[in-house]
Amino acid sequence: MILADTHTHLYLPEFENDLPQTINRALNNGVKYLFIPNIDLGSVEPMLKICNQYPANCFPMLGMHPTSVKADYQTELHTIFQYLDNSPFVAIGEIGLDLYWDKTHLAEQKEAFRYQLDIALQKDLPVAIHCRESFQEIISVLDDYRSTPLTGVFHAFSGPKEHAKEIIKRGFYLGIGGVLTYKNSKLGEVITTVPLERIILETDAPYLTPVPKRGERNESAYIPYICQKIADLQGIPSEEVARITTENALMLFKQHGKRGE
Repeated sequence: MILADTHTHLYLPEFENDLPQTINRALNNGVKYLFIPNIDLGSVEPMLKICNQYPANCFPMLGMHPTSVKADYQTELHTIFQYLDNSPFVAIGEIGLDLYWDKTHLAEQKEAFRYQLDIALQKDLPVAIHCRESFQEIISVLDDYRSTPLTGVFHAFSGPKEHAKEIIKRGFYLGIGGVLTYKNSKLGEVITTVPLERIILETDAPYLTPVPKRGERNESAYIPYICQKIADLQGIPSEEVARITTENALMLFKQHGKRGE
């Protein structure tokens, strides 16, 4: 069984003391593909270092996280994207809007979001969208791109059925992670209505640790718990969930030629 973690922040300080062991645990649990989103200028070099060390397993994205967008964001954003032509990035991400912590820079977040969506289209890359307390605002921005081939994933999806339908209708994937396993989560009801062809698996490590590991640091080795939960909800073998979601991930990030490696 081969799995993919489509969203893991391996460069964060939480992994600095045991990164090789963390990656080995993932590989030993069948998680062969690790897709790493960027968050700001400071994370680009650490991310690329990991991907250069593990080129068969770790794949970088390039982007500016919405909570990194401040009033003077433009200089940092432009500096980040100077990396674009020098490394083989598989997506533009993690980008989007976040109105949970602070709404002060909503206008700047929207400007940065559009800038990065335009780059994704120019470079024919998918996007990894961070959407927190901002679904309608993001959909409003995406409305301007409906006639384009823009695609990607709504990372850490935990919304209602209506949101899932809207995302799928626009040709995007749902990134499903540990929230699915939480006792009070309503995401399970949604997942029973979503075709596997529109789901990819993720951890958002070191955050959102799935049950039964909740309370611990999250890591890519825990993807099988999410896979099994989807299998239980949809009444199908976990091997089928693994196969389809991994194929989805490799297709979305244009790594499908690696499937048989």
